[in-house]
Amino acid sequence: MSFGKKLARLPPLSSSEAFRAGPASSFPEPFRAGPQPRSGEIVARSGETAARPSLDELRDRIAQVLARSPLGRPPPPAAPVEPPPLDLAASGWPFIREDTEHGPLDRLLKPTPHGHRVGAVPVWSAKTADPALLALLALDPALSACDPARALYLDTETTGLSGGAGTVPFLLGLGFFDEGEGRFVVEQLLLKGLGDEAPILEHLRRRLEAASMVVTFNGKAFDMPLLRTRAVLNRVRRLAEPPHLDLVHVARRLHKHRLASCSLQSLEAQILGRERVGDVAGADIAAIYGHYLRTNDESCLAPVVEHNSLDVVSMFALVGLYGEPLEHWSDGGPALAPTDFSAAARVARRGNDLDRARVFAETSVARGAGAVGHQARAEVAKARGDKAAALLEYEAALELARASGDAALPLCDSIRHELAKLYEHHARAYERAIAVVAEGTAEEPTKQSARLARLVRKHDKTRLRAAEAREKRARRQA
Repeated sequence: MSFGKKLARLPPLSSSEAFRAGPASSFPEPFRAGPQPRSGEIVARSGETAARPSLDELRDRIAQVLARSPLGRPPPPAAPVEPPPLDLAASGWPFIREDTEHGPLDRLLKPTPHGHRVGAVPVWSAKTADPALLALLALDPALSACDPARALYLDTETTGLSGGAGTVPFLLGLGFFDEGEGRFVVEQLLLKGLGDEAPILEHLRRRLEAASMVVTFNGKAFDMPLLRTRAVLNRVRRLAEPPHLDLVHVARRLHKHRLASCSLQSLEAQILGRERVGDVAGADIAAIYGHYLRTNDESCLAPVVEHNSLDVVSMFALVGLYGEPLEHWSDGGPALAPTDFSAAARVARRGNDLDRARVFAETSVARGAGAVGHQARAEVAKARGDKAAALLEYEAALELARASGDAALPLCDSIRHELAKLYEHHARAYERAIAVVAEGTAEEPTKQSARLARLVRKHDKTRLRAAEAREKRARRQA
């Protein structure tokens, strides 16, 4: 019996079974039985046609299938759950969000421990710093009337170092003495999203208005110009400009003769006596903040926040060191080298404070600064008009410099230059002047040659006059 005859003997399909079997036109030509259906009809097993199910019937069948399948059942509605309160201590995110009239402000306060030190220098000494001494070392008389206890310390972490409108300060570190706490406090303000700078800048504006002075490290060239630009762009009222102590200038004047770098980290290690371990590199800070903006991973900012806090605390210690009263400076200490006192004497001489300059120079000699100390003492004596004392000090400095070897050759040149001038114009000792100039001075070769030729002429004239004077005496005696 053929397959077509067997198919014709089967009982007819129901409409649902016919739908699942599919249209007869879907079978290949040899397997089709009976007349071909018209459009809109399906073929039953008896060869008869049946109407195609309507859209509502199809929806009902789909619903029945889904009801029988456990995967098709919609999940029961979940009961609403209140989110747990954020535990800042457990999450490690210490910033507290405050609502201000200018927008949300993310702020962190970190009081320094009582008796806290940065290496060998106590932090609290910044409160009692001598403003006159700070003004002298900074060569800024406006600082002499400021109260160090009301100083505002400032440091920024930014998205770049080029400055301009494209550079954004995303972390602002502030430091001040809290009278209620009785200690210095570090306050940090975080920019959690670009475009939300106004609350930070308004908070900074109020801090600056209440401060007697602002203390930064390279802030005159970078931090403050950048913040003033951001204030303009964010339509914040003009930032106050109290007297500004930029510690990088003080550090370079006092230490550049012996330190390869006067960066804040270098000063911590070489002057204050603290070595940072595991500190984030400054070149990586902008990239870390960029990663935070892309991922909202707050934990990646922790090293940057700690780096900023350490910078502010180190500025406390530097102000305490540089503003230590004069009688304590003369005692020296582990933080300052003998040659640093020589450098301080030069700065004081530039500031026309010859009394402090003399004390610094005496201290440098007493502590073993060698030729540099005697040179500083000679410069102070010369500035005071005591050229005889200056000549003796320069001669002592030259002896010590020669004894120290080749490393002191530039120093020897500068000392011989000063000796040549004093021998020529004060002592009229032209022969000695010729000898020191012949050894070499710090002048340009053309100027040195001109000086040597002038000294030879003066020496020859002196010898000729001396010979003539001897002849006159001899004639008178004859």
